Amino acid sequence: MHTGEAKTMKMLARFGAAAAIVLAPLASQAQVSDDMVKIGVLTDMSGTQSDSTGPGSFLAASMASEDFGGTVLGKRIEVISGDHQNKPDIGSNLVRQWLETQQVDVVSDVPTSSVAFAVQTLTRDRNKLFLGSSAGSSDLTGPACSPNAIHWTYDTNSG
Repeated sequence: MHTGEAKTMKMLARFGAAAAIVLAPLASQAQVSDDMVKIGVLTDMSGTQSDSTGPGSFLAASMASEDFGGTVLGKRIEVISGDHQNKPDIGSNLVRQWLETQQVDVVSDVPTSSVAFAVQTLTRDRNKLFLGSSAGSSDLTGPACSPNAIHWTYDTNSG
């Protein structure tokens, strides 16, 4: 197995586990917005982090949804994606649109800590879930911690 395949396999495993973590809390709630569980994979589709996240993250989340059976609480799971281009303003505008007009229930991936901070604020303010699985700043689980967020990755804490 060459390096690219190994990276893809690690990413698929990470997102399979992440999807299970994200979907489990939704399964315990009585209501799902818009009769569908919608997961938004916000990632870097074409920039510096696209090889380790990007299209592979979206594919992995879609495959995890299929592995989960494509439904939760009898509701269909839909996975959508967006490219934040490593810019907080673009990422937050996409997420704002997802939350306000597309009934996205959870935002996942979000490489680039500056984008993750913007997304974490939006999801906290709108009581939606955020699964940050690629941003590394320890402040996401420190000073900027949110009860709506799960930070699933390495962090920058040196202690």
